[in-house]
Amino acid sequence: MLKGARPVSVNDFFIIADTPAPTTSGNSVLDALNKVLGVVVGFLVAFLVIFWISLIIWTFRDIRSRSQDLLTQILATLLVAVFFIGGLFIYMILRPRQTLAEIYERQLEEESLLAEMTERQTCNNCHARVESDFQICPSCGQKLKRPCPKCERLLELRWTFCPYCATNLTQIPLQSIPGMPVMQGQPGAPMSGQLGPRY
Repeated sequence: MLKGARPVSVNDFFIIADTPAPTTSGNSVLDALNKVLGVVVGFLVAFLVIFWISLIIWTFRDIRSRSQDLLTQILATLLVAVFFIGGLFIYMILRPRQTLAEIYERQLEEESLLAEMTERQTCNNCHARVESDFQICPSCGQKLKRPCPKCERLLELRWTFCPYCATNLTQIPLQSIPGMPVMQGQPGAPMSGQLGPRY
C-alpha cells in the first residue's frame, strides 16, 4: 500500500455501482424531431416555390387572354413574381374585366343585332314588323305592295315598271290591278250610304 492512499472499502464499490451510465434516449428523440421538422420544412418550401411559380404562370396566361399589350403582360407577371400573393391581389383589382374572347363575342352579338334591326322591314304607317311578302300591314291595313297584273309578282308601290315581266304599270289604272282596294267615289264603287237589294 502506498503512503497517503486511502484503503478501498466496500462502500466504494456500491457507489461506483449506483452511478448511472449516460443514456442516449434523449439524444435520439431530438434527432428524430429534427429529421421530421426538416422534412416538413422541406415540403413547405417546395410547396411555396411550386405555388409561386404556378401563380406566375397563371397570371401570364390570364393577362394574355385579356390584353394584347406586351408591356402590360410583362408588368402584371413581374408584379406577381415580386410581391407574390400581395401582387396577385393587386393584379386581380387592376386587371381588365373582360377577356378578349368575351369582347369579341359581345361585338358579334351587337353586329348581328344591328344587322337584324337593319334588315327588318316595318310598316311606314304604324312601324309594325312586316314580312317581305305582305301586301298590306296586318296591324293598320296600310298598303305595302301590289301584285303585277301580268306575272302577279309583288311589286313596290313606287315602281312604274315590273322588273320581272317589264309591264308598264302607269298605263294600268290602280282599280284593275289585283289586290288594290277600290276607292270611294270611283266609278263602279258602291256608295257608303247605298244599301244592297233586300230580299
